[in-house]
Amino acid sequence: MTTMMTDPGVRPDVAPTLAPPPVRARRRGLSWVGRPAIYVAVAVWITATVGPYLIMLLTSLTPQSQLVAAGSSMLPQHPTLAAYGELFAKTPFPQYLANSVVTALFTVAFSLLIAMTAAISLSRFRFRGRSAVLTSLLVAQLFPAVLLVIPLEVELRTMGLLDSHWGLVLVYSTFATPFATFLLKSFLDGLPRELDEAATIDGCSPLQMIWHILLPLMRPGLTASGTYIFIFAWNEFLYALTFTQTTAAQTIPVGLSMFIGEYQIRWDLLTAGGVLAALPVLIGFMLVQKQLVSGLTAGAVKG
Repeated sequence: MTTMMTDPGVRPDVAPTLAPPPVRARRRGLSWVGRPAIYVAVAVWITATVGPYLIMLLTSLTPQSQLVAAGSSMLPQHPTLAAYGELFAKTPFPQYLANSVVTALFTVAFSLLIAMTAAISLSRFRFRGRSAVLTSLLVAQLFPAVLLVIPLEVELRTMGLLDSHWGLVLVYSTFATPFATFLLKSFLDGLPRELDEAATIDGCSPLQMIWHILLPLMRPGLTASGTYIFIFAWNEFLYALTFTQTTAAQTIPVGLSMFIGEYQIRWDLLTAGGVLAALPVLIGFMLVQKQLVSGLTAGAVKG
């Protein structure tokens, strides 16, 4: 005869209650419902993002005669590269392209130099007026670009920099530097200060510490800032249109607008130029994708 051991805290006349069904099964059912919705949302987003570029590419391969014909299809019946040949042979597009390259690269170099030194000073050093400098950089981003056209035009005219590459470089650097400074400062704030202390203990001067310790670690942040500055200078239209009058200094956005005439729009040349203008940015993103993501997400999570 066996003796049953009972828990003294449980009454034998009360049946134990059943545990609720596991939540895992319900979550599994919801996951199967949510996955198709996520796939549809991603497909819609990709279509909306890539669709305009695909239409632009197809239009650039379509002959002008088909584009102006009534009821023509969006797909080219006889794809041709004639628009690209005419773009380089019969238009000043090569000059526009060279102007954009020079302006964007010098803007990146000039802005990164200023933003890097400012970010290091604001992140690693404490000095009087530091808060005022940060506030000024923030306020500088609040002014609409249109309101500054007349003051900037007067300043460039006084300095003799209208219709020149250097005029655009100075204007673009004025708007790109504050954002790049904030981005680099956030990146530097995520780096431990023990690195600076260790370099100082090893006998490094402040300049040596910046050159040998901070700059190599700032590469992702510099990549992200430089990419932003390049895209801004490459695509900017308002100031390039206002402060340049000849093909010697006009950039690609201004040059492409010249294909929009009063009575006719050369869609083949316009879209061919747009495709060529998008290639440098696309190639640049592919080359610096990893460093760009790490630089943009730096400082987002601290702990």
